[in-house]
Amino acid sequence: MATFSILDLSPIHEGGTATEALQRSLDLAQLAETLGYQRYWVAEHHNMPGIASAATAVVIGHLAAGTKTIRVGSGGVMLPNHAPLVIAEQFGTLAALFPGRIDLGLGRAPGTDQYTARALRRGKADTSDRFPQDVAELQDYFRPAQPGQAVQAVPGAGQDVPIWLLGSSLFSAQLAAQMGLPFAFASHFAPDLLMEALEVYRGNFNPSKSLAQPHAMACIGVYAADTDREAARLFTSLQQSFLNLRRGTPGQLPPPVDDMGTVWSLLESRMVNHAFREAVVGDPATVKRGLADFVERTGVNELMVTSAIFDHAARRHSFEIIAAARAELT
Repeated sequence: MATFSILDLSPIHEGGTATEALQRSLDLAQLAETLGYQRYWVAEHHNMPGIASAATAVVIGHLAAGTKTIRVGSGGVMLPNHAPLVIAEQFGTLAALFPGRIDLGLGRAPGTDQYTARALRRGKADTSDRFPQDVAELQDYFRPAQPGQAVQAVPGAGQDVPIWLLGSSLFSAQLAAQMGLPFAFASHFAPDLLMEALEVYRGNFNPSKSLAQPHAMACIGVYAADTDREAARLFTSLQQSFLNLRRGTPGQLPPPVDDMGTVWSLLESRMVNHAFREAVVGDPATVKRGLADFVERTGVNELMVTSAIFDHAARRHSFEIIAAARAELT
């Protein structure tokens, strides 16, 4: 059975603060460690009122300092927003502080809107077309420094920081295969090319010093509760949040509602349901079946689960149900 991991965006709840969101993330990372999850990743997003993980490396340090064994990393850092040297130094520092526990997942999207992307890049042109070169440069900084090397990442050079490529299209799947890197697909919000991307990655994989054979992970939303009805209700917080984003009015994570029919139009419901069609929502038996089906259908080596549940106790319980389902499937 695939190993299970968690993706967290440190959601800021309606009426709440970033401080509370980051405290909840640490509590969930500690819970994930006790439940046997493999990794706990946080994602870089900017200008999002409902997401507290913009300074991703800082959040990773916060989570790693409060845990002992679970791997902590980025899902991901949006590399076009940064100079590769800066990321090498940040994650080299994290690896020096928490040896053997830091992952670096990289994306090529800005993780924000076009105006914020320009603010992040200080007027530079779109650098996503340099993504392959930037990944290669970043890899070089993590290799042991050579005599006479003009620019070194300190800390960073010689550090063991596994690099993953993330994506929701075929581009990163092809690049990960070409560079011999592990690949993670964002099927939790963009599932359309999931199977094709996995096929491209596996079919074109080029073994490297860091990875002898393809290693694929996919992320899906999972909302588990004691009943199907309660799970569906918890899911409405994410549905509302995604709908607000698509309407151009992003905000903090709203509380759940009993009936989404009062919130969205028919066309909007189709759009949201399409984006989240891989989500597993239900009671323990439903979740167990859904997880088993997804892993069997995709053949992924790892499954990353994510959720944006308004009630913290309910979110903890959801991850407990997921962990129990995996144990039963092993």
